Amino acid sequence: MLTWNGRHYLQEYVPSVIASLGPQDECIVADNASTDDTASWLREHEPSARHVVLDDNYGYCGGNNRAAEHAEGSFLLFLNNDVEVSPDWLDKLATSFENPNVAITQPKLRAIHDRASFEYAGASGGFIDRYGYPFCRGRLFETVEQDVGQYDDAKAIFWASGAALAIRSEVFDELEGFDEDFEFHMEEIDLCWRAQNRGYSVWVEPSSVVYHLGGGSLEPMNPQKTYYNYRNNLVMLIRNLPDAGFATTFWFRLVLDGISAIPLALKGKWRHIFAIMRAHGYVYSKKRDLFAKRKKEKGSRQNPENPATLWPYSLLKAYFVQRKRRYLDLKNSK
Repeated sequence: MLTWNGRHYLQEYVPSVIASLGPQDECIVADNASTDDTASWLREHEPSARHVVLDDNYGYCGGNNRAAEHAEGSFLLFLNNDVEVSPDWLDKLATSFENPNVAITQPKLRAIHDRASFEYAGASGGFIDRYGYPFCRGRLFETVEQDVGQYDDAKAIFWASGAALAIRSEVFDELEGFDEDFEFHMEEIDLCWRAQNRGYSVWVEPSSVVYHLGGGSLEPMNPQKTYYNYRNNLVMLIRNLPDAGFATTFWFRLVLDGISAIPLALKGKWRHIFAIMRAHGYVYSKKRDLFAKRKKEKGSRQNPENPATLWPYSLLKAYFVQRKRRYLDLKNSK
């Protein structure tokens, strides 16, 4: 569990995590150089948790990569510090790994403040469309469904949520962990994509249920979140798209980013427009490094095509033109 000045989250949520652990499990609280009273609170209230204090704030990717170096088990589970777990979640989640090809898995995520609804950033498993737009079983863009059991089947997915992501330790090492250039947002999608490029599967186990608060790092309307979302999505596409159709897909995505700025301009959200421009500027300025990573990733591919779990159509068309609002409705969209 990674934290930065998050004692209030740990106080609220870490007890349920500690209580759910078996004798073979360990809980590591990785501290991104907090300046609050996280250390003293853990010593007094949760002494069984290992408190690993990092020398700086390395963000989600860097902090978790460094925390993983202290773990000794065959499996790693990255859990946000604002997650409440159900008592038997770990045992049920572990069933995913009975399939030796499954390298990564997630539980079903519901919202803490509306427990009948899916949680935005994960729901019952994540996917992306052909242009890199992420969505979930239970959430398309801003439309979040209630959980009435419609997505209770365990199955292969494209990405597992970083709020509660379990991975085989040896695969995490093989992938060299999270790409720290991402800092925040979509790093788990990139990790899952790279795993699938190497022939592994990503899974969701909905019988395992956790509740996520979400939004603790950056508020949804923060322009910095807009910057990371646009920037990291383009970085992810450059690194992972196969050669076939790469130029067409990538340049069309750039056009779509430009179009997305129009409603922001009409609403006077100029800071968000500037964030999109900054994101594109980053990609253009780092193109040599980004394409070097693409070349390295290409050398690790076992399949020259996109993973079968990538949805080969446009989510924008399905959502805004065909008015599809549920994951189940996408079956009839092209």
